[in-house]
This record gives sequence, structure tokens and C-alpha cells, in this order.
Amino acid sequence: MRGVIAAMRSGSFLTERRVLLGASLLLVLELLLLAIAVAASHGAFGGVGKPSTTDFMSFYGAGRVVNAGTPALTYNHDVHWAAQQATSGAETPYIFFYYPPVYLLLCSILARLPYLVAFVGFQALTLAMCLVVVRQILDKPRWSVIVPLIGFAPAVWTLGTGQNAFLTASLFGAAMLWLERRPVVAGLLIGALCYKPHFGLLIPFALAAGGYWRAFASAAASAIMFCLLSVVLFGWETWAAYFTAMAGSESVYVTGHLDFAAFITPFGTARALTLAPKFAYAAQAVATLLAAAIVSVVWYRRVSLPIRAAVLTAATPFAIPVALMYDQVMCGIAMAWLVRAGRERGFLPWHRVILAALFVWPLFALNLDPKTYILAPPTVTVGVLALALAAARQEWRMRPAAPARLAQTAASTTIG
Repeated sequence: MRGVIAAMRSGSFLTERRVLLGASLLLVLELLLLAIAVAASHGAFGGVGKPSTTDFMSFYGAGRVVNAGTPALTYNHDVHWAAQQATSGAETPYIFFYYPPVYLLLCSILARLPYLVAFVGFQALTLAMCLVVVRQILDKPRWSVIVPLIGFAPAVWTLGTGQNAFLTASLFGAAMLWLERRPVVAGLLIGALCYKPHFGLLIPFALAAGGYWRAFASAAASAIMFCLLSVVLFGWETWAAYFTAMAGSESVYVTGHLDFAAFITPFGTARALTLAPKFAYAAQAVATLLAAAIVSVVWYRRVSLPIRAAVLTAATPFAIPVALMYDQVMCGIAMAWLVRAGRERGFLPWHRVILAALFVWPLFALNLDPKTYILAPPTVTVGVLALALAAARQEWRMRPAAPARLAQTAASTTIG
């Protein structure tokens, strides 16, 4: 028994070969489940239920409205829905669109392609970007190391829904990779996140606390450039329509129009537990302030880049109220940073086993009744952040005393 506990504590049994084998088997299972779900939605098992669609249909419909010469009407639900129906049929359920006009730059390009080509091409390109970033984070020459990311359940959910989680994670991960060597390039990548602005909420805290002012300025300039480009192409009225639509978006996220079981945030957890919206907002406000403080302290203390990147990446979906199951690809990026940190500086006790458990958990989490939400998807978000903080704390403790402190100690000893 002691041997089993020791092996679990060290995680020594989780060799790279076993991890790759387990991730491969998990991927096969997930793809099989995805294929069954798609087949069922097309009536393969007797009868067709409610018509279904993908989140990508929202992006494609928005692009069609833009290409029709009426970009401001993208935020008119009736017009946007009509564009979706024109692509997939009159029974298509409506998928909301609350992205800023910056994202229309990409949507308009995708909508010039046939729907299936656009869907597959967008997912293939952004997945490839994400895999390249993960390979660079892990600093491994073999491409086999990317298998765990594909086997991570949120990645399969992203593929199935046609969401943009791979793009967000790629920009986030690549920016951290370039931050030390090419801060201006890192800033440009960060600025591109303005298409999904809430995911950049904690980045200014990190850059300011860490003293990365060149990256900070570059990110601001990049975001401004993308916004101005969207104004030039689509007009101020499109931005006005966006702000009007956003002002009325609360009902979509608060009332349960989106299943609270799909949220990975404190706000979603509180609502899934049937707490009133005011308590959900309060819980999220506390989480946001806590996340901002954590990121600021960790980046100010200048621990190693892998740990800082893991803390920032994991804290982001914890700090924002709206992040759904596919957005946990960000947690996969944070896990990759933690694996790199563990290889470079050693894994803490139990960290390998906990990482493995958090990796597998999203596949089963959504089978839980939302009323018993205590172990639902937010577990992964909080768990990865907790591991990153534990690694940061361990690095602080192992650091030698600062030179100034050593000099002060020596002076005191001499005087004494």
C-alpha cells in the first residue's frame, strides 16, 4: 500500500509513453461519442428531435450579413437569424452573436466560402496553430506531444461546435512564448484578442506588474489598430449597434438561455446552484478581484515564465463571468505550461496525478445534474489555477535571499 501511495505522490508511473497512450485512447472515445452525437442529430437512430446547429453558424451568418453590405444589421437578431436560416434551413435555432465588429473582419472572409469548407478550414487552421503553440510550450521536438491537447475534452467540444477557442488559446500561448524575446510581437498578439475582449481582462495587470511596458504599449496599439480598421470597413454605426446589442445581452446569460451546466466560471456555478443573479454577480466580482490580485503578485515577484504564464492563463476563465466548456482549452494551455515548469524544476508531490485527473474530468463533468454542481466544470478551472499557485509558492520558497537582504544581514552581523 505504501508503494502505491508513494507512486501516486510522485506520479512516477505517469511516463510520457503512458500519458500519450492514455490520451490517444481518450481521443478515440471522444471522437466516437462525437460521431454518435452527430449521427443522432441527423436521425440515424430513429427520428429527429429538435433541429440543431453549431456555434460556427453564428459566425458564418454574421459574415453573410456583412458581405451583403449591411454590417450594422449583424446585431439585429431577426436579420442575423435570417442569414443563418438561409444557410441551414428555416428550422435552424438562433445562435446569438455578441462579438465586437473586429471579429467581423474574420467572419466576412469565412462567409465567402461554402459553409462546410469554411467550418472545416477554420477549425483545421486554428487547431494547427494551437498545436504548434503547445509544441513550443512543451519544448519537445516530437509532434506526438500534441496528442494530449487533442484528447482534452474541451478541444473535441470546440471541434464539434465550431467555436474559436483554439484561436484564443493560440494567441494567448504565443504571446507568452514571445514575451521575453520579442515583447512587441507579443503585444501585437495580445492586441488581436480584442475580438474577444473579456479574455484580455487580466493581461494589463500582468504586464504592468511584470514591467513589460513595451508589450503593454504594443498590445494597446494593436487593439486600437484592429478597432480603427473595423470602423473604416464597417462604419461607426456598426459599433453603435454592437454596444446596443451588448446592453441587452444580460438576459441571454442570466436567465438560463445558455445552459448553466456549460459555464466554467463562478458566475455560472452560482446560477447553476439556483442562486439569485445578484449573488452570482457578487461571487464573480470577488473572483475577479482575487484573480487580478493573484496575477499581479505572481507577475510582480517575477517567478519563472512557465509558472507566470500558467497562472495568467488559468486565472483568466476564472476572472470573467462568461466562459463556456470549450473555453477550457485555455486550461489545457495552462497545463502545458505547468508540465514544462515541472520538467525544468521538478514536479511537486501529487501534481502529476492531479494534472491527470483534471485532464480527464471535463469528459464526465457535464453528465452531472446541475443541482449537484460542486464537482462540475469549474473544478478544472480552479484546480489548474491552484496547481499553478502552488508551483509559484514553491519557487518563491526555494529562491535564495535577495542580494540586498543578504547585504543587510551581513552588515547586521558585523555590527553585532
